[in-house]
Amino acid sequence: MATALKIETSSDAEQISALIARSRKAQEQIANYTQEQVDALIRAMVWAVAKPGVAEMIARHTVEETQLGNYEGKYLKIFRKTRATLMDIIDDKSVGVIEEDAVRNIVKIAKPVGVIGALSPSTNPEATPVIKAICAVKGRNSIIVAPHPRAKLTNKLICDLMREAIVKMGAPADIVLSIDVPSIEKTNELMRQCDRILATGGAAMVTAAYSSGTPALGVGAGNAVITVDETADLDDAAEKIRLSKTLDLAASCSSDNAVILVDAIYDDMLAKLVAKGGLVLDGADKAKLQDVIWVDGHINAKVVAQTPQFIAGVAGFAVPDDTQFFIVPETGAGPDHPFSGEKLTVTMALYRAKDLDEAIALTNRIQAYQGQGHSCGIYSRSDANIMKLAMATRTSRVMVNQPQAASNSGNLWNGMRQTFSLGCGSWGGNGTNNNITWRDLINETWVSKPLAVPKTLPSDEVLFGDIIEKLG
Repeated sequence: MATALKIETSSDAEQISALIARSRKAQEQIANYTQEQVDALIRAMVWAVAKPGVAEMIARHTVEETQLGNYEGKYLKIFRKTRATLMDIIDDKSVGVIEEDAVRNIVKIAKPVGVIGALSPSTNPEATPVIKAICAVKGRNSIIVAPHPRAKLTNKLICDLMREAIVKMGAPADIVLSIDVPSIEKTNELMRQCDRILATGGAAMVTAAYSSGTPALGVGAGNAVITVDETADLDDAAEKIRLSKTLDLAASCSSDNAVILVDAIYDDMLAKLVAKGGLVLDGADKAKLQDVIWVDGHINAKVVAQTPQFIAGVAGFAVPDDTQFFIVPETGAGPDHPFSGEKLTVTMALYRAKDLDEAIALTNRIQAYQGQGHSCGIYSRSDANIMKLAMATRTSRVMVNQPQAASNSGNLWNGMRQTFSLGCGSWGGNGTNNNITWRDLINETWVSKPLAVPKTLPSDEVLFGDIIEKLG
């Protein structure tokens, strides 16, 4: 009588423990790499995935697997964004003494953290693993990437290409590892066992990262609000809003979710947005769009990062072939006005404000509902208006006369740090406002030497001044 074979399967914890052990062993081998060795590694990692021919292949593969976004958007991210990120960090000193403060007589020394556990979303699965990996390795760390299941093959493809390049550079392949068969359980286990978490993804996963017991760098929800004031170059603003709203079919959480036009330019600007391919939806069609974007209060994954023609087909109404994005007039903010929130589709809510003060108040109302701390923008030629909005909004980033989705994570036309991980500060439940990069993935040793001339306390009269008279 035949005896059934008993198949032993390891638990999620054991599988992740094995990956952590491999990762830690590899990290120890590069822990004492020189700056030149580190920088050669990250250059090789980017070239392996972004060189001509390979970048095109990855872009096609990503769209085919995820069915999110479009080829043009994916290609820009893997070909251009990875290069820009490399350029942004390649000259940074990340080994040994990285900063000297002569005034305080302090020297700062960079030390690796160890094993970085990185979460990669389905919306940006082509460049996110690369950017996180080179930031980790820049700090002489290793990294394990946990992909969204919808992008697991893309993630493995990219990680394998980087691993091949790493070996050719004489380093251990396991400084980059991926979870090839992802699950929530494995991702949670990775977060428990790694040394630092770099979490980009949905709110639930970021919350899990903060709750894991492991030091975590998470991001808040995006819901960018863009104001166009009466001084703006309207043609420039219309084209840049179109570009931002349609980039990768709005897969980015930085896509323009709400646009506020002040009274003085409302009609002219709306006409220019329509001329750029915007279709105004109100009444029955607005209701149909709402029903298809949200199901039971949650964004419907079926329509995320899809064309307006596809979304309209699902919703049950027709749109012209040249439609590039939807414009939905809105007045309120909050759960009773779902279009005021993040949409992850080529849909923008349109608001009218009598002036900049009302636009600022509206921005804060919208982002108090969703997206507080992430980013907002303004099209204006008035420095006073720009600074007024920046001072009065609860935001980590204000993009001025720039396409939001292509700019707030860094681009060649601005000085923002290149990343796909945007800290939102306490407003968004994060520990940092930074554009997160390699500097967030190291430990620092501060060496303090005595000052040549010790500091002396000033007299009470100098230190407290009129406070003494007021308080006695």
